[in-house]
Amino acid sequence: MKKVITYGTYDLLHQGHINILRRAKELGDYLIVGVTNDNFDRERGKLNVRNNVLERVEAVKATGYADKIIIEDYVGQKIDDIQKYGVDVFAIGSDWEGKFDYLKEYCDVVYLPRTEGISSTMLREEMTNDTNIGIIGCGRVANRFPSEASFVSSVNILGAYDADKDVMKAWKAKFPGHKCYDNADELISEADAVYIATPHLSHCDYIKKALKAKKHVLCETPMALNGQTARELYELAEKQGVILMEANKTAHCPAFNHLVSLIKSGVIGEVVDVEASLSKLWDDNMSLREFDPLQAGGSMYELGSYPLLPILKFCGLNYESLNFYSRMKDGVDMYTKGLLRYPHATCSFKVGLGVKTEGNLVISGTKGYAYVPAPWWKTDYFELRYEDQNDNKKFFYKWDGTGLRYEIQEFISCIINNRFSSARLRRRESIRMADIMQQFAERKNMFEI
Repeated sequence: MKKVITYGTYDLLHQGHINILRRAKELGDYLIVGVTNDNFDRERGKLNVRNNVLERVEAVKATGYADKIIIEDYVGQKIDDIQKYGVDVFAIGSDWEGKFDYLKEYCDVVYLPRTEGISSTMLREEMTNDTNIGIIGCGRVANRFPSEASFVSSVNILGAYDADKDVMKAWKAKFPGHKCYDNADELISEADAVYIATPHLSHCDYIKKALKAKKHVLCETPMALNGQTARELYELAEKQGVILMEANKTAHCPAFNHLVSLIKSGVIGEVVDVEASLSKLWDDNMSLREFDPLQAGGSMYELGSYPLLPILKFCGLNYESLNFYSRMKDGVDMYTKGLLRYPHATCSFKVGLGVKTEGNLVISGTKGYAYVPAPWWKTDYFELRYEDQNDNKKFFYKWDGTGLRYEIQEFISCIINNRFSSARLRRRESIRMADIMQQFAERKNMFEI
């Protein structure tokens, strides 16, 4: 049997892709198609992918040419795959002429003629216009948004609004090319979508205004501090036919997403414990919002959604009990530890603004465990560890900028593909986080230490 292998992104699968696959299939008896995963595309700077890897795999499968479909995860994988599958011919489009000659040491290399006049890039340009995004809230995080958005195709920053005139003035000085709005209503009316980075307690009002105006919304985490509020907001978004997404940068981090895929595939067996910690040791200046109980200050509200993410991802939404243990000062928690009990697992998290803790993530399983060193919420490296150390594996990734570009790209992808929920942070996971925030607010099963 003569085996052929080819690779591609296959974004917006078109006739050119189909012709390449057909020609590759004609070179042998068995065709293996490598589809680049989302993380690998990002690493190569391709933040314009419109279809996620699962959608692209299904599109390739539907052509009927592929006998086997594999995922391309890393640089150098082509050599590994050729040897692993006993490949006789490597085939690729002629626009890569000469680039893969190094593979001739392992198999025949054939450059196939491409179909003139069509490409994924051309289709993207024809299919969509830029999404005009307005920014509401011009604080620390929002100041990073324009530069991060510049790495994502089909995004245009329309302008910004902040209720604080001094903050607005500082924004105008820093970003003179962007329009400054006198009120949020005007910005919302002119935008296609809004990014909300205001203090926690104002999120709901701004989200509702935007959704009622049929504008897409990307809101900083925690999006809501009440589970019922979160449910109502997502229901309103779907009713209005627009996207509502919580902006949790870890959820869209390439390395974290690969970690999720590996753990869910069973590489460490059944997950029985998750430990996640995050702390930022700040001076407890009560003039800061983060230490003001009237503005939802404190460790849990400020940091809690990040360690809750891996717990809900790996152990699910249906925990049986949750207890909080908090160190309080002037009405805010300077430190909180949470313990969740599941039918077959236990999980814990620690967050602190006034207590420093090691910021690791450890997922324990029946066959091994995953270790992600601090700062795990900006994952660029993790390990899978086993009883036999020879089986240990290390994974390295690139973390670009402040990480906002990944969530922006997913937000735009959801808008373009009319996906109301992202697999990276599903609506039900976002709602469960809000349920947990609500339980903390109600001091249910909360013990002061």
